[in-house]
Formats: sequence, C-alpha cells, structure tokens
Amino acid sequence: MLMRIFFDLLYHQFAWAYDFVAASVSLGMWKQWVRTTLPYLDGPRVLEIGHGPGHLLRALAAKGLYTTGLDESRWMGKIALKKLKDTTTTQLISGYAQFLPFSSASFNQVVATFPSEFILESVTLREIRRILVKDGSLVVLPFAWITGQHLTDRLARGLFHFTNQAPAWDDRFLAPINSAGFQTEVKFLQQDRSVVAVIRAFKLD
Repeated sequence: MLMRIFFDLLYHQFAWAYDFVAASVSLGMWKQWVRTTLPYLDGPRVLEIGHGPGHLLRALAAKGLYTTGLDESRWMGKIALKKLKDTTTTQLISGYAQFLPFSSASFNQVVATFPSEFILESVTLREIRRILVKDGSLVVLPFAWITGQHLTDRLARGLFHFTNQAPAWDDRFLAPINSAGFQTEVKFLQQDRSVVAVIRAFKLD
C-alpha cells in the first residue's frame, strides 16, 4: 500500500522528481530501456498511453512520425509539453486509456512503457484494438531486469525485487492480451547490464 501511494505521488504531485528517481533506481538505464521500443514504432501515426515526461514522444517526433500522447496526470502533461514545445507533429491529450477519445482505426501503433495494471484491463485492450488499423500493433514494455554484477547493480536489483517492479516472467501475462483478440510475441532484449521485455500484440483483422 505504501509503495502504491509513493508511485502515485511520484506520477502526480511529485512528477518534477520523476526523472531523477527513475534514473537513480535504474542506475541511469531508464531512458535507454524506454528507447528499446523505437525499432517497433514506424508509424506513421503512433499513440503513447501514459506518456510521462515525454522522452519517447520526443524521440518519435525526431523520427518524423505523427504522435499523440495521452496521460491522466496533468503534472506529467505540463512537463511533457515543455519538452515538446519545438515539435510540430505531436499533440498531448489528457484522458484515460479505458476511454480513448479517438475514432476507430486512427493509429498504426499504440505504445506503453512500464504501464501499471490498467494496460491489461479488458476495457483498455478493447479500446486499443478499436483505434488500431488492421495489421496495427500494440507495443508494451512491461519490465526490465538488471543483470549486472557490480555491487550497485545487485543493490538496484534487490530494490526492484522488493518493489515488485521486475517480477519473474510468466507467459500468463499475455493471457488478457490474447483474449482481447491480439496475436502476441515477446522479445527479451539483452542490454549491457540488463534485459528488457518488449511485447508486440498485432491486430490481424
């Protein structure tokens, strides 16, 4: 309960500290982990759900893609807006993943990095499937595991385990996505001192 309250505050009233905390607990690898989704996002229209500080949106805009970011945190919206003020192909919208304010078949890809439990809710997945074009895909980065053997790596790994931010992988995680009518695949991407899981879920009809 205390950890849930902490993360809620970090994403809302204390959003100004989010980048510092994320970089600290991940030993500076957080942004690198988020960017592992980039090869799977070629647009031309991409929606990021839970855009946070806006780092991925900025990287997608640099690729020349038309991007939309949706987040329920107005604090994160303000931070992301500052990072994206010099881009012309990105829009930010305040809202919830369970009620996406977009017409059907609006996006080629939807992406969410380190989302909370909302991403597996049936109403969320139904909405995502609705707004994707045929052959569109949902890209989710649910977890990253620190694998380095330095003392700092081991300490960070213990912290991730304690806060349940890096649980052991279980294919049952895919069950709600498959049940929503997607075809899924999982890639485990080896980094220098970590492993990142990336789920790709395809809408085939």
